[in-house]
Amino acid sequence: MAKYLLLKHYRGAPAAVNDVPMDQWTPEEISAHIQYMNDFAARLEKSGEFVDSKALAPEGTFVQYGGEGRPPVTDGPFAETKDLIAGWMIIDVDSYERAVELAGELSAAPGAGGKPIHEWLELRPFYSAPTATECTWK
Repeated sequence: MAKYLLLKHYRGAPAAVNDVPMDQWTPEEISAHIQYMNDFAARLEKSGEFVDSKALAPEGTFVQYGGEGRPPVTDGPFAETKDLIAGWMIIDVDSYERAVELAGELSAAPGAGGKPIHEWLELRPFYSAPTATECTWK
């Protein structure tokens, strides 16, 4: 099994087919989208492929070590994940192909007008610890 991170972007990815921002959806459209996400996660939970998922609040701050005895430095003149990442899901699947298949299904979540968003999801594998046979000791 391999773990993958599916990232939902506010922006930064190519435009979705149904590219209407969520703040312009009706309450019913938002509810249908969330229900789709919950149903998708429940199905993966049953198959043992679901690890976790969360939607992210729009607030956030970059923090950097400011030096010994100095306060941390916050924010900066750069793109921040609070502006880019809407949420994430972690899956644990048998293959890259299965991860791609599930990302494609998740991309079909309904949006404005109840039509599938066809949003782009970023699929990122987690590093895994090397096995004993993969380690080389000198």
